[in-house]
Order: sequence, then C-alpha cells, then structure tokens
Amino acid sequence: MVTEERVVEILKEAGVLQEGHFRLTSGRHSAKYLQCAKIFQYTKYSEELCGVLAEKYADAGIDVVIGPALGAIQMSYEVSRALGVKNIFAERENGVMTLRRGFTIEEGQKVLVVEDVVTTGGSVREVIEIVKKNGGIVAGVGSIVDRTGGKIDFGVPFKAVISMEVVSYEEDECPLCKAGIPIVKPGSRNFTK
Repeated sequence: MVTEERVVEILKEAGVLQEGHFRLTSGRHSAKYLQCAKIFQYTKYSEELCGVLAEKYADAGIDVVIGPALGAIQMSYEVSRALGVKNIFAERENGVMTLRRGFTIEEGQKVLVVEDVVTTGGSVREVIEIVKKNGGIVAGVGSIVDRTGGKIDFGVPFKAVISMEVVSYEEDECPLCKAGIPIVKPGSRNFTK
C-alpha cells in the first residue's frame, strides 16, 4: 500500500509540483502547476503510481484503458500494463477528440478512462463521450492527481492516486494577474497574456 506521504515524495522527487503564475490548459490561472508528465521520465515512478491506480480498478473487469493524447498516452499504457489489458488513446483531429490510427472500442467493453491530472475534467468528458459513442461502457475514471479535492463528478466512479485541492481562478478574477505577476503557460517560455 502506497501512502499519501510516498505519493507526495514522488511528486517532489520528479519535479512535478511547480509554483508561480500559470495559465492552465483549461484557461484558468493558478499559483501552482502539477507537471505530471515529468513522472513518466522515470519508469520507477510511473510504474509505482500507475500500479496504485490499477489496483483501485483491479476488480472492475476492465477490458481497455484509454486516455487523451498527449498527456495520458504513457499513463494509459502503464495502467493497462498493470491490469494486463489493451490500451489506446484519443486525440484531437480538427479540434475534436476522436479515435484514430485504427483504434477501436467494441460494443460492451468495459473501459477505464485515465488522465494524469484532473482540473476541470474537460478532456476526460470528451473521452467518455467517445467511449459511449463507440458502444463501450465507462467503468470508471482514474487519475494520478485530482486537483479538485474530490469535488468533480463524471457520473461514474472516479479514483485518484492523490487528491488535493489546488485553487485556480478565472482570468478576470486572478489575484496573481492583479498583482502583476508574469504568467507562464507550462511548456512555453515567458508566455504573457
């Protein structure tokens, strides 16, 4: 059993938690950013954390694990490996999340949707719709980090390796903007609004 303390230790060791003024993928602003992709630089961390998540769904009869590209490709693979099932990913084509590359979900397959960090759940909801549209059954959603502190509801079981509430703001309400702190879009240098 991996403790919450161990998860926090991994997040720190892997350089996942960053502090400053960030524009999140959702468009919201935050003083903290969790760059979970850094976990996947280290197989020992990704295997451990994705193994913890897989254990949470070990008895759910999962047939397929799917995650949105790009962030959840490696995670989908690692969780599926721990569960011993197929993995695929969804990606955007002309701005719309879709299945490509010959990936399929068969009618009635139990599907676990994964995402490294859940903030608003937008990408997860898009993937859930793909699963349903293709006749799959969404057995649950899993993430390494739940930034909502357990407040999000996908209408299916949602389990995270760690849940923490990280405050985020709409741009026009952001105290960091009002204080004149330069904003960064993670992955970009010195992005300003």
